Amino acid sequence: MNTLLDIMKRLRDPQNGCPWDCKQTFDSIFPYTLEEVHEVGDAIDRQDMGDLKNELGDLLFQIVFYAQMAQEQGAFNFQDIVDGISEKMMRRHPHVFGNKVYKNEVEQKADWEAIKRQERATETKSESENDYFSDIAPRLTALQRGQKILNRAGENGFDWKNWKPIINKVYEEVDEIIEAVEQGESQQRIEEEVGDLFIVVTNLARHLQVDSENAARKAVNKFARRYNRMMQLVQEAYPDCKLYSLEQMEQGWEQVKREEKQG
Repeated sequence: MNTLLDIMKRLRDPQNGCPWDCKQTFDSIFPYTLEEVHEVGDAIDRQDMGDLKNELGDLLFQIVFYAQMAQEQGAFNFQDIVDGISEKMMRRHPHVFGNKVYKNEVEQKADWEAIKRQERATETKSESENDYFSDIAPRLTALQRGQKILNRAGENGFDWKNWKPIINKVYEEVDEIIEAVEQGESQQRIEEEVGDLFIVVTNLARHLQVDSENAARKAVNKFARRYNRMMQLVQEAYPDCKLYSLEQMEQGWEQVKREEKQG
């Protein structure tokens, strides 16, 4: 770890460092951090342990980068980051690092949320005291932020008891989209209705213990994989065609799905 920290320090050296690394800021590095997080997720989806090792290294380097820039400003350093997360994990696991005993996992989760609420209560509010979600990062993806906001609302009792009533709400939101389109509503209104559907589906995912961001990413990856295989099959079946019909592509699509079922 010390070797990596030293590498980062040398890269940021104003005299002998790398010009690109030296000119970076927190804002300029952030998009690269998001990219690295998604590349970690992609390696996990592919179950490629070698690639995952490399991507985790890239993600760790991002954290070291932030730590070095913060140290240069006198804000904090890498050790402060390690100390902070260590203290937090020990505080949130009193049954492991203390004498607390839970009857079951439900009781443990309830105490976990109670500890988090206590932590939030002692933090300085960055926005209005009436904003219950001010500590949820606005730079999260919409699905990630939506799930966290819904979790917070649920903690305060504003929630369905189980997933089944949410299914009816999904149908209701779909009907409202159809109605908005058929009645010639504005594009803004249609967008709002589609957004309502997204938030309800995110809540459904939450109740089914599914991470909405992971589910969406995997669905997109699956579609891309299927589409590429479908085009390969269609090109093999119709080598003389330059433009394929929807019927031809649908036949290829169904064949791809059959291949997946057969393993």
